[in-house]
Amino acid sequence: MTNEQLKKLEDDLWASANSLRAYGGIKAADYAVPVLGLIFLRFAENKYSRFEPEILKEFEADKGTRLERNIESIALEKCGFYLPDYARYDFLLNLPGDQSMAKALRSAMEGIEEFQDEKFKNVLPKQAYFEIEKKKADILPQLLKTFSDIPKDASGDIFGKIYEYFLGEFAMSEGQKGGEFFTPTSIVRFIVEVIEPYSGKIYDPACGSGGMFVQSAKFIQEANHDLSDIYVYGQEYMGETARLAKMNLMVNNIRGEITEVNSYEGDPYNSLNKFDFVMANPPFNVKSVKESTVKNDERFYKYGLPKNKGKKTDDSITDANYLWVSLFATSLNENGRAGFVMPNSASDAGNSEYEIRKKLVDTNIVDCMVSMPSNMFFTVTLPATLWFLDKQKVNTDRKDKILFLDARNTYTQIDRAHREWKEEQIQNLA
Repeated sequence: MTNEQLKKLEDDLWASANSLRAYGGIKAADYAVPVLGLIFLRFAENKYSRFEPEILKEFEADKGTRLERNIESIALEKCGFYLPDYARYDFLLNLPGDQSMAKALRSAMEGIEEFQDEKFKNVLPKQAYFEIEKKKADILPQLLKTFSDIPKDASGDIFGKIYEYFLGEFAMSEGQKGGEFFTPTSIVRFIVEVIEPYSGKIYDPACGSGGMFVQSAKFIQEANHDLSDIYVYGQEYMGETARLAKMNLMVNNIRGEITEVNSYEGDPYNSLNKFDFVMANPPFNVKSVKESTVKNDERFYKYGLPKNKGKKTDDSITDANYLWVSLFATSLNENGRAGFVMPNSASDAGNSEYEIRKKLVDTNIVDCMVSMPSNMFFTVTLPATLWFLDKQKVNTDRKDKILFLDARNTYTQIDRAHREWKEEQIQNLA
């Protein structure tokens, strides 16, 4: 499938799915997860049908011998999941009109998860389909018909692109909430180009729907490296968004773990000095973090806590931006590299933030700062800066140098309110 054909398919699928949303009077926020679940089902069907001859061959060959195994365990080994008959796309597509599609979809999702690893249990949407069916009973059958237009030979890569395209469209239509789970692809792509995460452990403690990991995987494949060379670790506070990220890993065939946790409070991966790469777009300017939550955690206090001096009784952190900066820096191992987004205000903040920034700069790990154009995000017009850290820089002749790039006037206007970087702009900047 050429890029033009894929773009047309993405546009057609979105137009069709979105018109059904409007026809049913459904909010984008209530629609995103179930629709992405249907894309996952179509992906599961395509992938499983490719492995099925191999699965059946092994099952028949070992039948009646001491090596005999059930078909589910063979499928899990060969394909990564088992697809029962009632979860097949054609079965659902041809469901008699007098039967509840929502009920059939819930059974299909439960059937796929039944034999999954524990970390992929309770990931797929189930109950949300009943809400859509309640609005209008014909929307789900029509959605299934829409996604049956995805060719039967479409690969995982194509599904990854379609899934990401839909994530981006939902993020744009959801306003403020959209930015909580999706960082525009061109920004992620640039971060990946700079830090080059070819192999090793990649960490995103504010991972949203997992876009950083997907772009890393694409970068690795384009450079003819093996996807099995990376293992990703994501943390996400919102349960629904964490489930989207897990689906995203499954669709894109990426090895890794996503944990639903508040990164200020929990450290499920013992992240101190652990990771080869850190990539993130954390929430900006959070004022609600308590000092007592982070003051005994080296991930946050190593460079100092962002706290107003003199207010002994005040338990609040002035702003969490520098908690995130500290977390990214302390999570890197001795060769680690990081790329992350910060609001412009973090680059010249005063008081305790100034002291933290000074300590960080004095360690010689700050490698590069890139001023971005405004309107690059779906949710805020706020201009932002990309920070890049490199722990190996201290051993080079660049150890006392920081590269500053002014990219404020490098962009492509997508529509009146949004800008992006095209591939050639990303390459030029990188």
